[in-house]
Amino acid sequence: MNITFTTYLILCPLVFLGAFVDSIGGGGGLISLPAYLLCGLPPHMAIATNKLSSACGTTISTLKFAKEKLINYKLAVPTILTALLGSAIGAKLSLFANEDILKIVLVPVLFIAAFFVLNKNLFGKEYDNSTGINVRTYIFASVASLVIGMYDGFYGPGTGTFLIIVLNLFAHLNIRQANAQTKTINLTTNLTSLTVFIINGQVVWKLGIVAAVFGIAGNYLGAGLAIKNAGKITRPVILVVLAILLIKILFE
Repeated sequence: MNITFTTYLILCPLVFLGAFVDSIGGGGGLISLPAYLLCGLPPHMAIATNKLSSACGTTISTLKFAKEKLINYKLAVPTILTALLGSAIGAKLSLFANEDILKIVLVPVLFIAAFFVLNKNLFGKEYDNSTGINVRTYIFASVASLVIGMYDGFYGPGTGTFLIIVLNLFAHLNIRQANAQTKTINLTTNLTSLTVFIINGQVVWKLGIVAAVFGIAGNYLGAGLAIKNAGKITRPVILVVLAILLIKILFE
């Protein structure tokens, strides 16, 4: 494809915005992936190149959360493994099931998710995990990673957003911890899928590397805000992501 200065002018700000949103409330791919398609990339190349910029950006935000000691590595191991298992199952199911069925189911799920997020007595609680993570946390986090991992493999958009919501509501991680654990899962799945795309020669490197710089910048700034002002900024960003996902489903 012919990559011009205009291509970068369209793509880079949108990748920055997507990365910024993703680092706070997940769902950045709802912004960045359409940007690649808008630039004229075929779908597989768009997905592959988006994985490159998002993987680079997610690495930075993961490191920022790690630096603040918000990642529990003992919890990260089972959630990463169950997410990988779930995504593999979801990918297999996608070969046999109609994607439109999931989209129909997702519509009420989005409204239910929005209800929980809007309810300040439910979503956003700052649980005290200073004494360590308990069995409940391991169970709910692992199950959530498995189920949402299946969704990621089957369809995908908003995976990080759903993880943050469930990890806060049911695994009783505070918003910062839920976001941090989500980043470890997203980074793993991003790197795994990116490796597959690289092996199959689908990444447009000269576009992806430049976009990755903007993805890194967006994730760096967004993660900083998410760490400092999690209670104030995460809820509105998640609601925007849920609204964008609903519009995407209805449009399709």
